[in-house]
Amino acid sequence: MSMRLQKIGRHYIEENVHRNSLAIPRICNHCRAKLFQFESKNLCCNNGNVNLPSLTAPQELLHLYSSDTVEAIHFRQFIRSYNSVFALTSMGVKIDEIVANGKDRVYTFRAQERPDLQTYRLLIRAENSHNRPQYNVLTVSQVAAILSDVGDNEGKLEEVILLNPTSGIMYLVKGNTSILNIDEEQHSIAVVVIHSFMVMAKMAVLFDPEGSSRQLRTSYENLVCMIMDKSIEVVVLLLSFLSVAAFNFSLCSGDPKMGCIERERQALISFKKGLKDPSNRLLSWAGDEDCCTWIGVGCNNITGHVVELHLGNPYSDNEITGEYKAYKRSMLGGDINHSLLELKHLNYLDLSLNDFGGIPIPDFLGFFRGLRYLDLTYAGFGRRIPHHLGNLSSLRYLSLRGNYYLYADDLGWLSHLSSLEHLDMTYVGLHRIVDWLQVVNTLPSLSELYLSRCNLDNIPPSLGYVNFTSLVVLDLSNNQVNYTIPNWLFNLTNSLLHLDLSGNSLQGQISTAMGNFKSLQFLKMSGHAYIEGRIPSSMWNLCNLHLLDLSGNNLREEIGSVRNLSGCIGKSLESLDLSRNQLTGHIRSWLGLLKSLKHLFLYENSLNGPIPSSLGNISSLIHLSLSNNELNGTLSESLCQLSHLQDFSINSNFLEGIITETHFANLSKLKHLDMSSNSFELKVNSSWIPPFQLEYIGMGSCILGPMFPSWIRMQRSLSYLDFSKARISDTIPTWFWNLASSISYIKLFDNQIHGEISNITLKSRTIDLSSNCLKGWLPRLSPNVTVLRLSNNSISGPLSPLLCEKMDEQKNLMILDLSENILSGELPQCWMYWQSLALLNLESNNLCGKIPSSMGSLIYLTSLHLRNNSFSGDLPSSLQNCTNLEFIDLGENKLSGNIPSWMGEKTTNLGALRLRSNEFSGNIPPQICHLTSLLILDLANNSLSGVIPSCLDNIRVMASYWILDYIHYYRSYDFGVYKENLILTTKGREFKYEGVLQFVRAIDFSSNNLSGIIPSEICSLTALNFLNLSRNHLEGKIPEKIGGMKFLQSLDLSRNHLSGEIPQSIVNLSMLSFLYLSHNNFFGRIPRGQQFETFGNLSFIGNPELCGVPLLTNCTENEEEFEMTWFYLSMELGFIIGFWGVYSVLLFKKTWRYAYFRFLEDKIDQLYVTAVLKLAWLKTKLKKNQDDG
Repeated sequence: MSMRLQKIGRHYIEENVHRNSLAIPRICNHCRAKLFQFESKNLCCNNGNVNLPSLTAPQELLHLYSSDTVEAIHFRQFIRSYNSVFALTSMGVKIDEIVANGKDRVYTFRAQERPDLQTYRLLIRAENSHNRPQYNVLTVSQVAAILSDVGDNEGKLEEVILLNPTSGIMYLVKGNTSILNIDEEQHSIAVVVIHSFMVMAKMAVLFDPEGSSRQLRTSYENLVCMIMDKSIEVVVLLLSFLSVAAFNFSLCSGDPKMGCIERERQALISFKKGLKDPSNRLLSWAGDEDCCTWIGVGCNNITGHVVELHLGNPYSDNEITGEYKAYKRSMLGGDINHSLLELKHLNYLDLSLNDFGGIPIPDFLGFFRGLRYLDLTYAGFGRRIPHHLGNLSSLRYLSLRGNYYLYADDLGWLSHLSSLEHLDMTYVGLHRIVDWLQVVNTLPSLSELYLSRCNLDNIPPSLGYVNFTSLVVLDLSNNQVNYTIPNWLFNLTNSLLHLDLSGNSLQGQISTAMGNFKSLQFLKMSGHAYIEGRIPSSMWNLCNLHLLDLSGNNLREEIGSVRNLSGCIGKSLESLDLSRNQLTGHIRSWLGLLKSLKHLFLYENSLNGPIPSSLGNISSLIHLSLSNNELNGTLSESLCQLSHLQDFSINSNFLEGIITETHFANLSKLKHLDMSSNSFELKVNSSWIPPFQLEYIGMGSCILGPMFPSWIRMQRSLSYLDFSKARISDTIPTWFWNLASSISYIKLFDNQIHGEISNITLKSRTIDLSSNCLKGWLPRLSPNVTVLRLSNNSISGPLSPLLCEKMDEQKNLMILDLSENILSGELPQCWMYWQSLALLNLESNNLCGKIPSSMGSLIYLTSLHLRNNSFSGDLPSSLQNCTNLEFIDLGENKLSGNIPSWMGEKTTNLGALRLRSNEFSGNIPPQICHLTSLLILDLANNSLSGVIPSCLDNIRVMASYWILDYIHYYRSYDFGVYKENLILTTKGREFKYEGVLQFVRAIDFSSNNLSGIIPSEICSLTALNFLNLSRNHLEGKIPEKIGGMKFLQSLDLSRNHLSGEIPQSIVNLSMLSFLYLSHNNFFGRIPRGQQFETFGNLSFIGNPELCGVPLLTNCTENEEEFEMTWFYLSMELGFIIGFWGVYSVLLFKKTWRYAYFRFLEDKIDQLYVTAVLKLAWLKTKLKKNQDDG
């Protein structure tokens, strides 16, 4: 009967029940505890910091596991059935579809009491349309009722039929209750005992069906004795051992009796020899010890075979947690030895978070047919994915995430993994794959799919039949897909919980059908520049939605209104991100009804109006970001009710008004406050102690002064402080510098802060005190400082105290801006200790002497500004070591010698070279033409001689309007940006160009001793904006092709020896607004046309033989007579050619001649008739008039 019922039950399960299971758990490397998919690794033993005592396994169970007795063999033969007996599931419950998603393991249930159940018989019945069994089981109260009902009358427990959900085996158990005259406590114990006895009875039936009666009777009598003795502790201990055994019988970290297989131990040793293990993680893999006790090795406790290898990096790569260094140190590397093939029973392999240096995934991994779990996340593998992985037919979990140099040329092998439930190929190159969706569609068990950043070219818009309807998680983010949202996606509306389509280029509007994803909890559709329109109202009906991210799109209309919000998404939504769109209108007050909302991001839109006071009703709000909009009005005090608020950003709006202590009264958890770039005025008591401990304060452009705010003195957690443009005109108090030692980023620029900073040691990473009234000598620097900006102050003294103290310390300074002060003296020879410098600005000081050769040690230097000082001598040749230079400004000094040729040979990345107003001599080196990225070449006001190089057309960026992204016009650093700037003389005046240098193209060779002609090649620089060759000794003509320089705005060729006529093509320069051709030897008429007629006489004076407008000099009479002569001659010549042309045709063409004369005769006759008729009419008219008179 037992076998027949077993077959019946199993048949029912296989035919009618869809099976689900949890993902395969990970094993803690320290305590060997099993961790479910989303459990933190600190949950069990806190990374080995907590030692858990080991339980001694009962000898009876050890006997069953390891001995060769009939009972033990029988037990192991039916071991899955015993597992099912002890599986801790609850019947009479609902299957949890979210967690339970496997095929052949016990269901996971959500317990729900069935107090209305009055029957003793357990039934199976179909549940809804899923054809799954719902189990009704006797609860504790119902068992007590059974015992009470049976009492001493029946003496027998009613027949109970049990069906195990996995094995499908039915058991028939009868027992003698004979529990009489027991008190209430014994009655409770009896309930536990009966359940325990039923489990033991099942075991006994399987052990020995024939002899089970006697054993059961004896065991039953012993249990009764326990009850009568109130020995509940014994019963509970017994149940505990049974439960532990049931969960751990098949796999444990070590068995005192069964060791690992010797050949497998040797295989692991060979495998270790091929690995690089810098942190000695595998130190235990040595000697004659049982390999089952080695770190990361899991064995089958019965057979001793190695079945699991947990070799993932135990540390996180997150720098915030402080584990990054340990993570890098603990990476395994090297080769994967084929000796692993000896581990024929391996079903779990984790090599994640290591670095195998780009080696290919070994083909032989495809021979582990029993492998169910393969995790190669961020393991450093590369090249093509081996198709042999398609042989892993038992695989359920496959992660290839983060192997940046891994790619696939075909995914056909995936279709063989029919049991696959979890697939993660994030960062794997799939741009060659066209049929990826069709392949994925062959995986019916797939529940999680991650294909983020795979360079997918497309998402097919349609799919004939959707087979992966069990999909719970779908991540296709950050690919380059430029289609609309695919239609097949809407076939997953019943299963999908997590959908991420962000970072693509999807087009069109968001479909109203998105509201059909009723189970959806996580939706990201951010970063699509071509998604436009408005947010469909149906999306606010997604009642289970926790996160909605539509940021970075092109949504242009108002947020819109919503009805019945409080009854649906208002209770579930926790995060709403609509930032970086084009949303307009007011912020809607209904947002205040989102009672569960924790994160609200509306920044970088075009929202206007006031901040609604209803937002103060969202008591759960943690992050509120409304920055970079057009909001106006004052700040409502209702926002102070947000007692859980941690991040409050309203910067870059048009808000105004007075902020008082009341606004912050209840914001005790606030950590991030950014109110900068508004017109707030903070008015608080000088003794005010804020209720919060801020980490970030942004109050730039708010009125905080004139006194330095004293309330920040108690802010002990600060890492960022911005009080720029705050109208502070006070000295910096001493206590602030003590506080500043723990603040990483300090911005106090554009105030009127005064006082000395000579005796201060600056320790923050970034300090910007520019544009104040500080004086004294330079402060001392901690090695931690990376950015120091003290420009536009009154700081004096030499540079050596700053640069040449504590030279044994590692310096990290990257940006040093001391411009526009009154620093004096020579530059010290200490630059070799500041090799991290990328930008150095010392312009507009009183520095002098030679540029030190040690500056050649600044190999990372990209920007060097020494303008407007008194430096002298030659440029040191060591500067050619600074090959990363992009900006050189040495203008307004006393530098001399030749311009070195290495500037065009070594510093080939130069974008700007400004050497004007020095004492350089010699020729312009032709190597300058090698600077193909040069935007600005300013060599004016020197003593240069020779000719203009004819190779200037090699400067490609001046010949086309490229914008060079790799040149650092903006140098970003932590919470700041440095804008490159240059002083250029254009259109006859000096201008400071800041923030627009990438759009400027200029050549200035003025005020030198250059001779020769203007090379025609210069006309190839069609993107040039400013050309100044004035005040030289140039000769010859203006090149005829100068009219092709379409972007030229300013042209100055004055005070040379140029001659000839001004070319007519010059009038084609439609953007020209400044022209000086004065004081040359041009002759002839000034060209006229277009905007050329707007230039005054100053543009042309000093050319005696030049005439015409706008000069008062008229062109000569001879020139006019010459022109008239040619006019008459051309008229006569035209008449002669026309006459003889017609006459010769008539003379030699007879038919034309006849036709011509016939035509003339007809016309003469016609004229004659017309004339006669007109004369007759006139005579009649005159005669009539006479008669009337």
